[in-house]
Amino acid sequence: MSGIASDAQLFEDHFRVERLSDPKYDRVDRIYCKSDDKSIDMSLDINKELFPCKIDDDLHVALATSLNYDGSKDDERGWRDVAKAGASDSTLADMFDYVCYGKIYKFEDAEDGQTIKAYISFGGLLMSLEGPYKKLTPLRVDYVYLLARKR
Repeated sequence: MSGIASDAQLFEDHFRVERLSDPKYDRVDRIYCKSDDKSIDMSLDINKELFPCKIDDDLHVALATSLNYDGSKDDERGWRDVAKAGASDSTLADMFDYVCYGKIYKFEDAEDGQTIKAYISFGGLLMSLEGPYKKLTPLRVDYVYLLARKR
């Protein structure tokens, strides 16, 4: 797996879009994906005007606490402001096509005792990740960036 090599990285995996929900909103699709190794299920609400997805698209998805490669906290500027500042301020966002900022707000243990489900909200666009504790252990209640691109 080609890592984003950041100290701020909490999670990273490759997914295939398996299905899309029936459209309820003009600009939002909910995509349902499975990781390449089939161990993690992901549902994600996306702005389909900014990041259109279809069945069988391959996605590279990461969650990080900072967009700085060294993991240092972002300063008071938002990631869009950093991008406008110039090429000298390279960030993780430069490597991805879709970036959102939100909060991991809830965890549920699965009944099998081996898996966990994490819930994340990006300003009302929701994400859930369900998979083995081992892969999702780095996640915690915290503010995070979602970074996604097609591969």
